[in-house]
Amino acid sequence: MVLFPLLVIFFFTSIMGEGLPTEMPVGVVDLDDSSTSRSLVRKLDSFETSHVVAHYTGYDDARKAMQRNEIYAFLYIPENMSTDLLASRQPKISFYYSYTTLTSGSLLFRDLKTASMLGSAAVGNTKMRAQGYTDKQIKTFLQPITVALHPINNPMVNYNMYLSVMLIPGAIMLFVFLISSYSIGTELKFGSSKEWLSMANGNIYVALIGKFLPQFLIFLTMLLFYEYYVIGVLHFTNAGAHWVVFALTALTVLASQAFGIFMFGLLPSLRMSMSICSLWAVLSFTTVGAAFPISAMDAPIRAIAQLFPLRHYYMIYQTCILNGFPWTDALVHFGALVIFIIMPFFVVHIIRKAMLEYVYIP
Repeated sequence: MVLFPLLVIFFFTSIMGEGLPTEMPVGVVDLDDSSTSRSLVRKLDSFETSHVVAHYTGYDDARKAMQRNEIYAFLYIPENMSTDLLASRQPKISFYYSYTTLTSGSLLFRDLKTASMLGSAAVGNTKMRAQGYTDKQIKTFLQPITVALHPINNPMVNYNMYLSVMLIPGAIMLFVFLISSYSIGTELKFGSSKEWLSMANGNIYVALIGKFLPQFLIFLTMLLFYEYYVIGVLHFTNAGAHWVVFALTALTVLASQAFGIFMFGLLPSLRMSMSICSLWAVLSFTTVGAAFPISAMDAPIRAIAQLFPLRHYYMIYQTCILNGFPWTDALVHFGALVIFIIMPFFVVHIIRKAMLEYVYIP
């Protein structure tokens, strides 16, 4: 309840501490070996995310190196490239990159494409200067449209800010799911269920509150520490009010505990309830919509996604905290967390009956 949440918080925020992967290994096959091709290679090597680590004599050598994971991509420069450029014969510059890893593939594709465009623009610039064009004419010809990119609320495209706000709460919610069902199931396993109820004078509501209130305070503290750490120390974007952060954190912990209790009431078995909680928590990372938008999924998956508390946590977080919109814009998702909180009331009588009558079966 304490060690593993702390481990998750520091592990994920440190493993992506740079924001973006940098100095990823790239190879070059330079069959032209001219000043133009060497300038092209230097431009590629100057990018933050790319680092030219090897030169290969041919395509096969570079391909094998990429298959051995020695490099993630390579640039193929054909023979007589500079001569063909000056003669306006449009030589083909090829680049190959591995999309086995989505992040590295996307970033290296961007660098390789940019380097290729800069190389052709440099040759065009030299040729047009020789023909007497002015700088303004050259700029208009080479780049007729200028694109201004404005990534809202994450201008540095920090992957830590993208992913940690989903991965860390999701992992902590997994712990809450498991601890909640485990806490009730162990009463049956160790034969203390009747004693537990007798301490609450037979009132199952008092018994559940007495068991889960301390756990709520511990998990609330851990999740609030996470929010303070990423917002106050790592300076993640926070455009929302402090009370929204606290309310979201408290509702998330309560909804996660309620889900674990509900699963045990639905399946009064330590093994089965914990298995379902584990499965539900793992599927949450897919249906949360951080890596792949829910709107692009099939209609049944979009409907099923609403059954995961992490999905509603993430929607509230990005609506009210990352973007700073009014909490009423996420009212549906607040309501969904409240529905999760009241779910145990439908199975509490089953839990009481299980504590009094069921026999633990390993």
